[in-house]
This record gives sequence, C-alpha cells and structure tokens, in this order.
Amino acid sequence: MSIGFYDQNAEDFFNRSVGADMSAARDAFAALLPPGGRVLDAGCGSGRDALAFARAGFDVIAMEASPRLAELARRHTGLPIAVMTFDDVAWRETFDGVWACASLLHVPRAALAAAVGRLCHALKPGGVLWMSFKYGTEERQAGDRRFTDLDEAGAAALLAETGGLDLVGMETTLDVRDGRAGDRWLTVITRRA
Repeated sequence: MSIGFYDQNAEDFFNRSVGADMSAARDAFAALLPPGGRVLDAGCGSGRDALAFARAGFDVIAMEASPRLAELARRHTGLPIAVMTFDDVAWRETFDGVWACASLLHVPRAALAAAVGRLCHALKPGGVLWMSFKYGTEERQAGDRRFTDLDEAGAAALLAETGGLDLVGMETTLDVRDGRAGDRWLTVITRRA
C-alpha cells in the first residue's frame, strides 16, 4: 500500500525530502564506518543520502521499493538504484554499513524483525545498521501509508527478537523537514555482533 502512495506522489515526496538536512546523522553514521566502506541505502527515497555518502567517498548501493521514486533518485544522483523491497534483500556479509532512514517504518510490526534480520545478514561482522522510526508505539494507517512507530522499549524488543545486533545508541530527534518541527523520531544505531 505504501509503495503505491510513493509511486503516485513521487514528485511531491522528492521535492519535500531531497533538501532535508540529515548531515549530522549521516556524519555520526559515517564516523562508525571504515573510510571508503561499502554502504547500502535501504529505502533511499529521493537519493539524498546515497548521493551524500557517494560524495564522501563511500561505495554506495541504493534500493527503493517505489519504481517512480527510484527513477527520480537515479536522475538526481546518477547512481544505479535497485527497485526492491526488504523482502528481496539477500546480500550476505556485503556491507560495512546499512542506512535505513525512514524506510523500515513502513514494514508491518509482524514482519519487522525479519526485515531487520535480512539487513543484519547483509552486514559484514562489525558492520553498522542505522534505522529511524517515527516516535511512538502505534501501528497505524495514515492515508495510503502504513506506519510502525517505535519508542525505546519497542526498539529494544525489536532487537531482542531479531538477534545478532548489538545496540550502539538510541536518540530521539525532531524532524528536519520544513513544517514538521514538532514530529519526533527515534534513531537506533546497532552493530552486527
């Protein structure tokens, strides 16, 4: 359902998200990676972060479930963007880091541990998984999009259910997009054991 929303609203979403300043979060993530390491942008949206990681010297692979949004990201970044969902992730010990910015939040709670587990397996041992969720405890429908919100307890339960990931840190932040200053996010940073 969420993929259809992003296909139908790709240009609007691209325009609202491509300029959002995620540099502080990207820098904190990049500091945990080896220079020039391999990064998967899992659910890249506009391609904003994939492009920033590539410009910072990382070897970037990007994926996006919405074909229309993937095409816009390709045009914006000049990078290949694979059209795939979390169910399609089959890499094994390939990446030094996986960046899942506001993407896993569309996975139903019942399928979330499996999706995170696939991303964990895609990491090299010691690799870093960065995830962000809207802050809360609900699983909800908002128009044509599904959201799974997490708070600290929900994230801890997710990691316990997934296994194989050690918590590096959690942080609550405010939305950086224009007009969204009151929205809260939970950032979860983990490392593959």
